[in-house]
Amino acid sequence: MLPPLFLGLDLSTQQLKASIIDEAENLLYEEYIHFDSDLPHHGTQNGAHYGDREGEVTCPVVVWLEAMDVLFDRLTEKHSVDFGRVLAVSGAAQQHGSVYWNAKGVEVLGKLDKSKGLVDQLEGGFSLEQAPLWMDSSTTKECRELEEAVGGAQNLADRTGSRAYERFTASQIKRLYDYDRSTYDKTSRISLISSFVASLFLGKVAPIEIADASGMNLMDIISGNWDLELLKLCGGDELKEKIGEQPVGGGTNLGTVAKWWVERYGFNEDCIVAPFTGDNPSSIVSLSSPGDAILSLGTSTTLLVSIPPSPDPPLCTTNSHMLAHPTAPGGHIAMLCYKNGDLARKSVKDQHYGGSWEQFDQSIKSTSSGNDGYLRFYFPMKEIIPDGVIGEFGFKAAGKLVEGEGGEFKPSYSRAICETQLLSIKSRLHRILPHSIGHLHRCIVTGGASANETILHLVADVLDLPVYVAATSASATIGGGLLAQFAWWKATKEGKKDKTFEEMREEVGATKSLKKVLDPRKHESEIYDAILPVYEECEDKIIEICKSK
Repeated sequence: MLPPLFLGLDLSTQQLKASIIDEAENLLYEEYIHFDSDLPHHGTQNGAHYGDREGEVTCPVVVWLEAMDVLFDRLTEKHSVDFGRVLAVSGAAQQHGSVYWNAKGVEVLGKLDKSKGLVDQLEGGFSLEQAPLWMDSSTTKECRELEEAVGGAQNLADRTGSRAYERFTASQIKRLYDYDRSTYDKTSRISLISSFVASLFLGKVAPIEIADASGMNLMDIISGNWDLELLKLCGGDELKEKIGEQPVGGGTNLGTVAKWWVERYGFNEDCIVAPFTGDNPSSIVSLSSPGDAILSLGTSTTLLVSIPPSPDPPLCTTNSHMLAHPTAPGGHIAMLCYKNGDLARKSVKDQHYGGSWEQFDQSIKSTSSGNDGYLRFYFPMKEIIPDGVIGEFGFKAAGKLVEGEGGEFKPSYSRAICETQLLSIKSRLHRILPHSIGHLHRCIVTGGASANETILHLVADVLDLPVYVAATSASATIGGGLLAQFAWWKATKEGKKDKTFEEMREEVGATKSLKKVLDPRKHESEIYDAILPVYEECEDKIIEICKSK
């Protein structure tokens, strides 16, 4: 009998990706569908539609349905994957996005026809055809109302792990409830994007996984249950039913794949479906141990720090997020999330370096650490950290704002954007660490920019940490495969039901595929330590400028 395989998916902002691993975590197959290039007829830009309402960013649900159809056709035709060997499936998705099913969609989901694809059957099954994404910033009013209703931003952070954020599901639902009651009333169930994908495999609406649920402003961060007062504030008495059962932990056995997958693609009828989580918790599962920081340099920039279970509840702040851990009950993940990540770096590359990453990198190499005392901030989209800032700002050595549109600026633009992005993280690390695990001993870099050694040098030097990279950039999909394997291991291995994720990995002899690439350079790190107070002063000025507009 051939050994089992485990399928992990990641529905990110710009693409849908699949990875298939074996028990030893060897990556056997990998495939992806890029929304802009593979499905251009939907007119997405970097995987999104930008609406008429200020800050509105969405994606048609039909894009994701079609991507699923095309992806599994490719895995079958191009790779000849034997899905009969896949004994569990799980995965991840961009956090905070939400999907709104209507009654027709829920009904059709339970009786899919093997002769038709997902898009042909489920198109029209959603009360909102355009799903709000994590980049959406159109619900500021609802955020402030939610915070005021519970006694302020800090109180909401204490309860849910985060203050109110525009992209979080609570404010998105509240806007729909307050201003489009007809559509809200037509909504039968509400999923996160992660649980939406899990639902497609189950053939029924799947419960929301606990780590992803903690990024909604609707779950009690300590108990892991829905906060009933917040549900009512955002969607009335009906929201409890629309959200569904209590959040579930990673590695839970939700049931087996729907008959459609067995008949259409030859899946094993005993293939387990485990909860899908957010992309960031999935990366934690794939890569890290306590004492690690994971820096994802993708469309967004995120920093994750794993916090083991503790009798003392974590301290939540209004400048960071505290998420539930997907596989360690009682554990948490501290997170910083920045909207202006890779797209902002690409904008600088296109504007100043003719679209060439080689010239972008060369500009960094030809200038010294600290950029001769110049700092330049790039916020093409309204930022999350610091909250609400937008625009481009240049400063001279003493923290003096360079006047004029764009401002006079002589040193490296590429160094400037990378340094200020990393200095923001460095500035906030000390606010997170006293309330988490103490001392960090390495930084694991993932995402598209993890292949750029020039940027990795800056990461090592600014954060003063040795830098590691994963053997694959698909940490979220690999994490999904591991969560699938965890569910299968607990469900089928005698005496494993109450065993931990770490015990599974130890038993199967798996190792995290990490490679050390760089150590920090002491002299360079000292330069960034000295710059940090000036950076913070400049950031404060930007906040005041944006507030006054």
